[in-house]
Amino acid sequence: MAEDGQYYGKHGEPRKHDPNFKGPIQNRSCTDIVCCILFILAVLGYIAVGILAWTQGDPRKVIYPTDSRGQFCGQAGTPLENKPLLFYFNIMKCASPMVLLEFQCPTTQMCVERCPERFLTLVNAKISSKDFEYYKKFCKEGLTSSMGVPDILKAGLCPAMLIPSKSFTRRCFPALGEKGGVITVGNNSHFDDGSGKMRDAKDLVDGVKNATVVIEARQAVMKIFEDYTQSWYWILIGLVIAMVTSLLFIVLLRFLAGIMVWVMVALVILVVGYGIFHCYMEYADLKGEPGADVTLEQLGFQTDFTIYLQIRQTWLAFMIILAIVEVIIILLLIFLRKRILIAIALIKEASRAVGHVMSSLFYPLFTFLLLAMVIAYWAVTAVFLSTSNEAVYKVFNETKCEHSRQTCDPGNFSTSAMKAACPDSECLFAFYGGETLYHKYLIGLQFYNVFLFFWCANFVTALGQMTLAGAFASYYWAVVKPDDMPAFPVFSALGRSLRYHTGTLAFGAFILSVVQIIRVLLEYLDHKLKGAQNKFARFLLCCLKCCFWCLEKCIKFLNRNAYIMVAIYGKNFCASARDAFLLLMRNLIRVAVLDKVTDFLLFLGKLLIVGLVGVFAFFFFSGRVKAFENTAPTLNYYWVPIQTVAVGSYLIANGFFSVYSMCVDTLFLCFLEDLERNDGSAERPYLMPESLRKVLNKKNKSEPAE
Repeated sequence: MAEDGQYYGKHGEPRKHDPNFKGPIQNRSCTDIVCCILFILAVLGYIAVGILAWTQGDPRKVIYPTDSRGQFCGQAGTPLENKPLLFYFNIMKCASPMVLLEFQCPTTQMCVERCPERFLTLVNAKISSKDFEYYKKFCKEGLTSSMGVPDILKAGLCPAMLIPSKSFTRRCFPALGEKGGVITVGNNSHFDDGSGKMRDAKDLVDGVKNATVVIEARQAVMKIFEDYTQSWYWILIGLVIAMVTSLLFIVLLRFLAGIMVWVMVALVILVVGYGIFHCYMEYADLKGEPGADVTLEQLGFQTDFTIYLQIRQTWLAFMIILAIVEVIIILLLIFLRKRILIAIALIKEASRAVGHVMSSLFYPLFTFLLLAMVIAYWAVTAVFLSTSNEAVYKVFNETKCEHSRQTCDPGNFSTSAMKAACPDSECLFAFYGGETLYHKYLIGLQFYNVFLFFWCANFVTALGQMTLAGAFASYYWAVVKPDDMPAFPVFSALGRSLRYHTGTLAFGAFILSVVQIIRVLLEYLDHKLKGAQNKFARFLLCCLKCCFWCLEKCIKFLNRNAYIMVAIYGKNFCASARDAFLLLMRNLIRVAVLDKVTDFLLFLGKLLIVGLVGVFAFFFFSGRVKAFENTAPTLNYYWVPIQTVAVGSYLIANGFFSVYSMCVDTLFLCFLEDLERNDGSAERPYLMPESLRKVLNKKNKSEPAE
């Protein structure tokens, strides 16, 4: 007869008692061999793609600026080694909308040692030999002193003028400033454009904006990088504090699980409550401040993110979000207070299991190392693939030309029909592309790179889950702990997983990867359709994104439980997934409430560690505490190290608590099977701990009556 939370019948029959069952089965065979072979072939193909990318790619294309001839400025071992900066002949031509598509201005560009430092027109330079020698540094080869100004300009050997410029991301841009509300270049608001016509300095603005459209964010990135160089050791100290705090929590959970859970809950409520109070104080302090009442829509996107912290609406949004989180946590605690007692018993048992399998705490480091290798391989391959295109040259012209924007060959362009039809045109480097057979398959290779990245990353994660599940299952089913456990439970489980179940791990990872790659494609379509007017298409796309997000979460949940079953019984993926699903369906209420409550409590532990370390980092890096005023580094954006410490703390805490989470999930499934296999009699005693039996009002008949 089914007990509370159990459903038999259409959800399968409960497990039968087996007196010989002692935990993870040792005599097992290989599972899902076909998937194992396909995975090995896919990885070999992935290696082949990497080799192809490394032989064809050229990372210099993203490191060095490229001049009009397709040469790299500042590359060591070349004639341009001492010319690291890119100079534009006419920066105002960068105002062309084509710049946004081709990322290259339709003007001659050349590598120079230094950017121009003063105003100088070609007409004035010809008057003075000293000025002309200076001017020649920014001209192409083939220039002679005997040539006249019209001949030089017609041949495109020199720019019509030089403008005071500053180096930014290895490119020379006009030194735009503002004086009395008037845009200036250097100290002048007007300049001679070289043809005798006076131009307003503001005419340069559009050209500079478009020329920097692709690299505009690099300025913020450079400041962020500078902040990291100033604060990296303090960030490391913060991460070490997070690691020590996480270890301390694990140790305290081992001995004081019940007290620690309630202390953890109380501290989370207090930390979030303090966050609400702090946001309110910031919101109140900005009242009446000039510009503080500007809305975020009016402000728009700013690269200096500290500006957002000077707006009242930002702190109001933070306060509302934290208040909602606080209310949700309190309501969940009120409604789930009875189930929390059972969850605490599970966490206590998980603490004992971790105590007997201490090596499990260090296993996440192995998983992290493998994931780092997968991510590094994917990133390097992606960079080499994206830089394996050939240089494409196009016709750029001053006047109307039928060959405008057509591809050309710079080697013979001067004698080509294009040059004859358009005398003032030039064949300049435009972008990296190509029409060869290899280049036509680049998108497919990039897609394969992304898909194999997901597959390999999910495989590594699945390996970790199955390994930990096997180790903790051996703990639960051991009659005498730890005598009946393997000497090295983690290594034994890892060996079984790799030897027998590589195909099963690949199968589960493949299913999850397919869903994830579909989500990536949907995100790509959503990005492409942002400007579309078809609201139905946008609505349908949002629905699909939501559905596949839910599907991914469900598959992750089913995979996780399937791996636990594989670790225990050694069956293939489909059979294990079916057994796990039916077992969970037979105990639907316990799964929906008890297991999720445990996950919620562990999540609060992560949240508390992040909150404590994050608050400490905030007061330290923001200089709010006078004791740290002279110790904290001087930063452009103090939120950079704070956010880094917070994210790093969460990853560290998640690494430690993921062991607990996997332990709880494994013990939970073993606990459900224990209830089905045994009835508490002398022949079929429960293997669950006494604390869990008391909470569930269960007891073995061999125990003395209370």
